[in-house]
Amino acid sequence: MSSGQKTLYSAISILAFCLIIMSNSAVANLDQDPDVQVFINEMVQKHNFKQTELETLFSQVEIKQKILDAISRPAEKTKAWYEYRKIFLTQKRIDQGVKFWQENSDIISYAEKVYGVAPEIMVAIIGVETFYGQRQGNYRVMDALSTLAFKYPKRSKFFRSELKHFLIMSQEQKFDPLSRKGSYAGAMGMGQFISSSYQSYAVDFDGDGQKDIWENNSDAIGSVAHYFKRHGWKKDQPVTDRLQLNHDNTITNKDRCKRSCKPKLSVADFKQKGLQGKTSVEDSTSAILLILQQKSGKEYWLGYNNFYVISRYNHSTLYSMAVYQLSQEIKQAYQAAQKAQ
Repeated sequence: MSSGQKTLYSAISILAFCLIIMSNSAVANLDQDPDVQVFINEMVQKHNFKQTELETLFSQVEIKQKILDAISRPAEKTKAWYEYRKIFLTQKRIDQGVKFWQENSDIISYAEKVYGVAPEIMVAIIGVETFYGQRQGNYRVMDALSTLAFKYPKRSKFFRSELKHFLIMSQEQKFDPLSRKGSYAGAMGMGQFISSSYQSYAVDFDGDGQKDIWENNSDAIGSVAHYFKRHGWKKDQPVTDRLQLNHDNTITNKDRCKRSCKPKLSVADFKQKGLQGKTSVEDSTSAILLILQQKSGKEYWLGYNNFYVISRYNHSTLYSMAVYQLSQEIKQAYQAAQKAQ
């Protein structure tokens, strides 16, 4: 290879490398984007923001290709239940859940008293979402929401709304919008609240004047419990039961709930369709049908109101079942540890 060819090859390699870097993380100069200008004008006119400050802020925002890639392939769309389950129901996550419960028992007990939500559910949600606050996300929330608001047309309206809520909460809570980190979808804190959920459900549970769901365990736990209460959690009511399917069944795919479904049919209806077994509720109770794929075959579960409430946190039924089953493992281990003391 001649020296000229080497120089050309080197230049092409450098250019290719730069393009790869830019595709994964590029300063977008969003303050010059027409859609961003419309958004900025709206924030100025309707929410009393300063245009120069917002333009400066958006000039520092980075568009992340990794965010666009991640939101296009959520885990629950590509995994069977037996694959999805093993991600969350691990001995380490159970043990850490017991530890988290023990370390925050006073807060959790008080949240149960105030909101009526089962302690194990609060713990399991935080365990699934952020491994008890240890994995809250590495993306700047401002980057995540801006990327999805202006570069993801499929859901741009939703994420522009979330970006609006995020900027308003940063103003109210007096923090730098570029300082907060979260998930690729802009979810924040121990319980991974999106901005609108923070505005609606985050609480100052310890009364210190701040709603800190990032580092304040009291606020994070209280906010999760408040979310469940507001979405209709019923104290001491069952969540789900596993049943069997007999040979003379009329179950169809239309009977199955794949994402968040409000219970409409009764337990009796499902029994008439071929499910059999003892349930923890009356036959008149409204329920949904969950069909979960194990390696050995299908499992049939009925979910009740409280299962539906879990699914309001994340619409995936796989997620909701993972939270429930993790909660039961943590509860059993926690009670065993209490007896052993």
